[in-house]
This record gives sequence, C-alpha cells and structure tokens, in this order.
Amino acid sequence: MSENNKNDSPSEKATDESESGVTFEVVEGSVEGGRSVRRRGVYLLPNLFTTAALFCGFYAVIASMNGLFEKACIAMFVAMFLDGLDGRVARLTNTQSAFGAEYDSLSDLVAFGLAPALVVYTWSLNALGKVGWMVSFIYVACAALRLARFNTQVDTADSRYFTGLPSPTAAAVVASVVWVGYDRGFIERTMR
Repeated sequence: MSENNKNDSPSEKATDESESGVTFEVVEGSVEGGRSVRRRGVYLLPNLFTTAALFCGFYAVIASMNGLFEKACIAMFVAMFLDGLDGRVARLTNTQSAFGAEYDSLSDLVAFGLAPALVVYTWSLNALGKVGWMVSFIYVACAALRLARFNTQVDTADSRYFTGLPSPTAAAVVASVVWVGYDRGFIERTMR
C-alpha cells in the first residue's frame, strides 16, 4: 500500500480498476496491525448465495419447460431461502457492496420475476395463446419495476417500513398456486 493511502480516513470510498478493466468499489476501513487494509467491493461468500439463488430461478424455468412443475416450485422456494441468506451473510461478515446489491437485484429478477412467470405460463397460460404470454410478461415487467424502484429508493426510504409487495412474496404466491393446482390436477380437469 502506498504512503498516500495510509493516511486516508477509514471510511473513505474510491474506485479501483483491475487488470481486466472491471471497476470495483474499494473501501478503506479495515485496520490490521496499525495499517489500513484495502478491501475490494466484490466478495465471494454472499455472492455465492446470490449465484445459487440465480441458479434456482434458472432451474425452475428449465424444470417447467420439461413439465416438472413440483420441482420448479421447490426451486423457487429454495431461491427464496438463499435470497434471505445472502444479505444476512453480507451484513454478518461486513462484506456489503454496491456490486452485491445490484447482483442480488438481477438474481431476484430471474428467480422471482422471470421464473414464476414462465412456470405459470408453461403450466396453464400457454393455452390462452397471446393473452397468456402477455399476462406472463406483465408479471415480469411488474417485478422488474418493483426491483428498480426499490434500488432507487434504498437511500431515501424509511427502513422501518417496507413499501410494496416484495418480489419473493409474489413469487411464493405464484409458486404455491402452481404447486397446489398441479398436485390437485386442476388444469387437467379444466382442459377436458
């Protein structure tokens, strides 16, 4: 570490460009042995949970395309569990970053926006033709707008209150309807 950085305040933030051209947020804040230690803004552990949630959303789409609706719904519920863990792990290990927040939102869009819409589309809405895919798209667009709104208001919103319906909760409702409906054979009876 250079002499210039040694005297900076512990809470100073800057950007640093790696050899690959990717810009990272650098947080000066750790002091080890009397020296300030630079910590990069991309952290492995919480991002592994986020990646696992992203995979679960992807798997839910693939499973529904193959008619495995129970597995698709289970994958969405596992994604919800993992989504709850990634933020907690980041806070516990003090590894929060702007990158992690954005990556979590992208993962949420796939796992709780795209996956539920495609699962319900392949389960029942595909019989409605264009109307079915329009309804599915509206769900995805609402999830994307909800996540974008949350990201832009994170600094100004009162943290004691949650505004709107969280994307994982909306996905839980859709997954539950599909799972119960599929288990009870609802679509098969109505399509006869």
